[in-house]
Amino acid sequence: MAATENPELWAFLKTLRAGEMLSGQISSVERFGVFVALDDGPEHPVFPGVGFITIPELSWRHVETASDVVQVGRRVTCEFLQFDTTNGEARLSLRATQPDPFQMFADITAVGQTLQGRVTKLVPFGVFVRLTDDIEGLVHLQELSWTPVEDPETVVRVGDKPRQLWIDLCRSRNN
Repeated sequence: MAATENPELWAFLKTLRAGEMLSGQISSVERFGVFVALDDGPEHPVFPGVGFITIPELSWRHVETASDVVQVGRRVTCEFLQFDTTNGEARLSLRATQPDPFQMFADITAVGQTLQGRVTKLVPFGVFVRLTDDIEGLVHLQELSWTPVEDPETVVRVGDKPRQLWIDLCRSRNN
């Protein structure tokens, strides 16, 4: 029976509301995401779990593979985002259950504050700078020097720790 033809599955999925917390056990780790056998959910007729977490929803950090974050058998509590009507899955977020490092950074950093970091990547339009373990910022090309710069490599290199970087936060601390 296909997922779309399973009345028990559809009845369960229709009861879920965005933001609801669901618990279960990781049943399969794939290159495209993670299946979760939900505690209160029915068996899925096709997949190893009714719940599914995409790679970006596993963590606030960049994740290369799902197994960097979770393993089969681990118990998780996730936020329900929506249900996938094509596959008959509850789309979940593990990331939503963790503090947002960007909000925490914005809460402790003043607009216009001078910060220090390490250059991690050069791109045609600027450089990425690691400010904390969880935060990387972009310094646009026009902000690298008082004089026009066409190539960031003429000013900095990967691994450099410039004396100062001017980071202009887009929002105030009160937002």
